[in-house]
Amino acid sequence: MSTEPALLRLDQPAGRRLLAAAVLGSGIAFLDGTVVNVALPRIGGELDAELAGLQWVINGYTLTLASLILVGGSLGDRFGRKRVFAWGIAGFAITSLLCAIAPTIHTLVGARLLQGVAAALLTPGSLAMLQASFARADRMRAIGAWTGMLGIATAGGPVLGGWLVGISWRWAFAINLPLAAITLWLLRTAPESRDEEASGELDVPGILLAPLALAGLTWALTAWPDTGASATTVGAAVLGVAAAVGFVVAERRSRHPMVLPSLFTNKVFTSINLVTLAIYAALSGSMVFVALFLQVTAGWTPLAAGAATVPISAVMLVLASRFGGVATRHGPRLPMVAGALLLALGLALLARSPDQPSYVLDVLPGMLAQGLGLSMLVAPLTGTVLAAAPDSHAGVASGINNAVSRTAGLLAVAGLPLLVGLSGRAYADPAAVADAYRAAMWWCVGLVLLGALLTAVTLTGPAAEPAAQPADADGVTNP
Repeated sequence: MSTEPALLRLDQPAGRRLLAAAVLGSGIAFLDGTVVNVALPRIGGELDAELAGLQWVINGYTLTLASLILVGGSLGDRFGRKRVFAWGIAGFAITSLLCAIAPTIHTLVGARLLQGVAAALLTPGSLAMLQASFARADRMRAIGAWTGMLGIATAGGPVLGGWLVGISWRWAFAINLPLAAITLWLLRTAPESRDEEASGELDVPGILLAPLALAGLTWALTAWPDTGASATTVGAAVLGVAAAVGFVVAERRSRHPMVLPSLFTNKVFTSINLVTLAIYAALSGSMVFVALFLQVTAGWTPLAAGAATVPISAVMLVLASRFGGVATRHGPRLPMVAGALLLALGLALLARSPDQPSYVLDVLPGMLAQGLGLSMLVAPLTGTVLAAAPDSHAGVASGINNAVSRTAGLLAVAGLPLLVGLSGRAYADPAAVADAYRAAMWWCVGLVLLGALLTAVTLTGPAAEPAAQPADADGVTNP
């Protein structure tokens, strides 16, 4: 008789508790991204920081998260996804406290680096637990519900974060402590899952080369506006490129690679990760510039600037799960292409905002278009990339896709200010921010259109059709 636990269903209390834990755990990581964007002007003023320092408040977290998220996925597959997810939640609470009490910009960046390590443990485990624990008939629905329910966290995040930043940006980090405690309580009854064939060996060269590559490239992009082609900047860029090449070689030769090269032989897995790179670079870059523009140029409060993005999350909360079902029945290609085009439209509308925008006329239409586009796009994108990998490698596949999305954000936040000429303390100059904002938004439009084109070209034939519906391990055959 099999000792494996029965797969969960969404209509079961245990299934709902697992979904809630995954949502809340992921939500605190998403919340920090939203809050930090809104908090940047206040952090810069209190800690006397230049733009490069503020970029590292975002990128320090993203650097360690993107570099180690594959390790987090691999550890989950090997030692238990629930266990590693719980480690990440506990670590995130501790490092959030360190961020909240940081006395200098350098201390804050250091704490954010550690916070990214904790997030690398919890982030891939969230989706991997859903993929491994739910019956096949409910997986796309669970992922869609995960995406939509995160709208609760991300819709409330800008409002709560903006309100907290208005009091003190430190409270925006301290709020993570009670949220982490609730997540651990919900997780207590969740089933454990792991890859029984996974090796206990870690890919040490990969673990070392991935952060070195990202750190070198990020340092070069961040420093270039102020230092130009200095020896340090060029050296960092060369080091980053060399480490990236070394990482690819190491993964191809490793007996137990952190990134399985065999996954990229699947055309769908590779193409959807490229789409993820383009889409999430646009999202991360645009959100930073929107927060700066509304506060510095338009003169809005942190609360008002944070609340401006609520319609995106509200629309996703209502519609994301529904479009997950559409992708299950009709295939991911059409909703993904249509969603990317609507996202590009929303960014283009925001790029046309005047220096003193009306929320209803200039900001809200762009936010609604983005919300509808992301509702159509995110669940099919995530479900498709996970479905393209074997279930036994769900943690690694989720880790790769998350690493791609975080790396996209890392490079966008580091590179967009360079592309649009924003540096030093210019983030406090309303005119300079306005010009940089509009240029950055059009760059983001171009990235999203590139993602739409990649989707339309590569998701054809069987890849664009609904997934086959075999019987689940628990004997339930999908309709």
